[in-house]
Amino acid sequence: MPIKVGDTAPNFTLPAQNGSTISFQDFRGKNVVLYFYPKDDTPGCTAESCAFRDQYEVFKSAGGEVVGVSADSIESHQKFAAKYNLPFTLLTDKGDQVRKLYGATAAFGLFPSRVTYVIDQQGVVQYVFDSMFNFKGHVEEALKTLQQLAVK
Repeated sequence: MPIKVGDTAPNFTLPAQNGSTISFQDFRGKNVVLYFYPKDDTPGCTAESCAFRDQYEVFKSAGGEVVGVSADSIESHQKFAAKYNLPFTLLTDKGDQVRKLYGATAAFGLFPSRVTYVIDQQGVVQYVFDSMFNFKGHVEEALKTLQQLAVK
C-alpha cells in the first residue's frame, strides 16, 4: 500500500554516500524532501538530481532537507554526487526495501519509480509527487509544498 498524504512516514535506516548510516528519525524536527529515483547517472535521474541541486539553497532557506534514494551502491552514489556536485545526501536502498516500504515500487511494471515525498517536522507526509518523466516537476512541487509549510 503506497504511503499517501496524511500518513506518518515510515522510519528506516540506510547507508549514505559518505559512509555514515542515516535513520529517517534523524530528520525529526526538519521538513524533508525524500525522493526515490531509478538509477545514478542516467539522463532523467541526472536532470532531476541537478534540478534539486540547483534549488538546494532555496530548499534549505525554506527549512527543508533533500534526501535522494536509489538501489545504487555507495560507490555509485559517491561518483554521482561528485560528478554533479550534489550537496545533499544520497542513500543506498539495496533490495529496494525502503522503496517497497513507501510503496514507490515500479513504474509501468518495469522500472523503479520516481516518487517524491514532502514530509513535515512531525514526520507526516504533506505531499506526494509521482511522475516518471516530469523531472523538474518533482523539484517545483516539493519546493512549493515546503514554502507553504514554512508559512504555517
